[in-house]
Amino acid sequence: MLAFLFFLSLGMIFYVYAGYPVFVHVLGLFVNRTLQKQSAEPFVTILIAAFNEERHIAATIDNKLSLEYPADRLEVIVISDGSTDRTDEIVKNFPDGNLRLLRQEHRSGKTAALNQAVPLAKGEILAFSDANSIWAADALCRLTANFADPGVGYVTGKMVYTNPGGSPVGEGCSTYMKYENFLRAAETRIGSIVGVDGGIDAVRKELYRPMNPDQLPDFVLPLQVVAQGRRVVYEPAALLREPALKEAGDEYRMRVRVSLRAFWALFDMRHLLNPRTDPLFAWQLWSHKVLRYLCFFFLVCAWFCNALLWNSGSFYRVFFVLQNMAYICAGAAPLLSSEGFVGRQLNFFRYFFLINLAAAHALVKFIMGRKQVMWAPRKG
Repeated sequence: MLAFLFFLSLGMIFYVYAGYPVFVHVLGLFVNRTLQKQSAEPFVTILIAAFNEERHIAATIDNKLSLEYPADRLEVIVISDGSTDRTDEIVKNFPDGNLRLLRQEHRSGKTAALNQAVPLAKGEILAFSDANSIWAADALCRLTANFADPGVGYVTGKMVYTNPGGSPVGEGCSTYMKYENFLRAAETRIGSIVGVDGGIDAVRKELYRPMNPDQLPDFVLPLQVVAQGRRVVYEPAALLREPALKEAGDEYRMRVRVSLRAFWALFDMRHLLNPRTDPLFAWQLWSHKVLRYLCFFFLVCAWFCNALLWNSGSFYRVFFVLQNMAYICAGAAPLLSSEGFVGRQLNFFRYFFLINLAAAHALVKFIMGRKQVMWAPRKG
């Protein structure tokens, strides 16, 4: 029985991180749903929710107003979520025209801010940017070209984390995003992607549905679009650059928050997990999200089963040593060189351990009924 649980746990870990991407890639060779992209210029409203973002908001607004997009087809709305710094003042100092400031007087979080702004938006397409997100000049054109396909309801761009400090956490985060972007490209070929980032996204306004303040818009809104029969796709040519977090503590807290809200999103949209609703997307959602967030359970199970199987043969002893070496390397990564191939592998081990520990922490909070609506801005 122990051997069965041990190999089952290893098999699930392999499936989540390697097997599922391979299956999706292979399936895409046979079921390639080509997008009907066309250069169109619908009216777009870019929504930016901000709380105490005086360090970044001016650069972000400058970036959005200077995009290669017709000025008469674009508006930018900044929703200040009860900011107490100079965020509002900075926004007001920009010339009137394509920019509007809304204030959410009592801080209620990003989701409530979007719910407030959407009914006032003029655009037929709503685009979402974080307060520190810098888009490539042609990013909006790249996003909107996908909406020429009537089956597309939501588009997300490509997140590229910059890591000027070369921190181990930043290196691991960048590697993880490259993996995620590969998977999103493969999922797009077979239909819809499962997860987006939120810093460079767009949706048809007609498909936007108000969400509860505790719901994660980067997760719930795309699922709502799928539930309405439209596709959620990935556009790798629409580039966003953001600084990666440098400190493990900052990244860990962010991952706990995102994981907790993802658990609640999965619970709220659990009908999509039913294969009778949409067999293909249900498989994707189980594989890419549910099992990914629960992978820590399989890691723990593999370790304990392996420990109890120590006397069952040399294979188990060697594998147990390798497991422990991997965890030791993850813990020691900040003390070792982050340069070269070996350094990158150590940083990836550390990041892998961090995101799984964060998921376990988030699941405990979820079981206890905890919710998180608000948080402090990211520190790059």
